[in-house]
Amino acid sequence: MAVRATEASSIEVGSQSGNEFDLSSESEGGNATASVASSIMSATYERGRRYPIFGDVQYPMPIDDLEQNREDIKHTMLMMLTENKLFLAPIGDHPQKILDIGTGTGTWAIEVGDKYPSAKVRGIDIAPIQPKWVPPNVSFLLDDCEQDWIERDVDLAHFRFMIISLKNTSRVLGHAFESLRPGGWIELQEVQPIPLCDDGTMPDDDPVKYVCETAARAFEKFDLRTTLPPKLEPYLREAGFENIHCQIFKAPIGPWAKDRTMRIVGLYSRLALAELLTTLAGRPFQALEMSEAEIEVTMAMARKGLDDPNVHRYFNYYFWYAQKSGSSKAEKGV
Repeated sequence: MAVRATEASSIEVGSQSGNEFDLSSESEGGNATASVASSIMSATYERGRRYPIFGDVQYPMPIDDLEQNREDIKHTMLMMLTENKLFLAPIGDHPQKILDIGTGTGTWAIEVGDKYPSAKVRGIDIAPIQPKWVPPNVSFLLDDCEQDWIERDVDLAHFRFMIISLKNTSRVLGHAFESLRPGGWIELQEVQPIPLCDDGTMPDDDPVKYVCETAARAFEKFDLRTTLPPKLEPYLREAGFENIHCQIFKAPIGPWAKDRTMRIVGLYSRLALAELLTTLAGRPFQALEMSEAEIEVTMAMARKGLDDPNVHRYFNYYFWYAQKSGSSKAEKGV
C-alpha cells in the first residue's frame, strides 16, 4: 500500500510586507547567522569560495563560513516551520544512540544532544567544520556515508538535505537500516528545490523558478538528483523499512504569509535562497558552461524576483520517517 503523505494546507496571504522584522535581532529559533568555528583539513579555493577535498569527488557546494551560516539559517527556519521539532519519528524519551548523517555545522546534533542527555549522538560528515566545544554526549566523525558503516543498535538515523547528494541512495539507506536496532527509526528531512504557488501569482517565466530549474540541471552534472525528495517511499521499502510516513511542510519564500511565524519563516527562506545565488554562480553554473554575462543577468533577475511581494512562492519540505521491523506496539505508536 502506498504511503499517503500528510500535506500542509495552503498558506494564507497577509497584507504586511514583513519589514517589521529584523532577522539580525530576532530571538525566536536561535541565532541564524552565528559563525561556526571550523578547521578544514583539506580544501581548495575557486572564485573566493572554499570547497572540500575528499577523495576524487568534486562537490558543487562550498563549505566556507558563508555556506555554514546559510545552513544555520535553514536550520532556524525549519525549527520555526515545525514548531521546534528536531524530528518527527517517535523514538521515545530515552534514546541511547542517534546518528546525524551529513551533520554539516553540527547544529542539529548538538541540539539533540542537549535535549536527550541519555543518548550518544554522533554526527558524520566529509568536512570537519563542526565546533570543538560540544555537549559531552556529542561527537563528530570525518567519514563518507557512502562507504560501510560501523555503527550498530542505533535508535535514530537522521538525514537532512542529504538525499540529493548521494551517489547511491539505495546503498546508503541500506547502511542506515543495518545500523538501526530492531524498532529503530530513520528520518529524512528534504526539500524539493523548485518553487510552487497555490494562487496563480507566480508566472511561468518567473525568474526565481527559472534559476532554481537551472540549478537542478546544473546539479545533474554532478550526479545529484533534486527530484528525489517526493519519491523516497520505494527506496525505503527496498532497504527493508516499514511503517513509512511522510509529512509535507510548506515554507513561504518571502514575508507574504498572514501568520507572523510563517512571515519570519518566509524571511529566513528568502535569505537562504538569496545567499545561495552566489554559490550557484560558482561550480554549478560553470558546469553548464554559462557565460559570465548570462550568469550575471540570471542572478540579477532572480534577486529582483525575490523582492517582489506580490508573488507567493513556497518550497515543499518532505519529512520521511520509517521503522526497522522488530518493534513493540508502543514503539510503533499504536
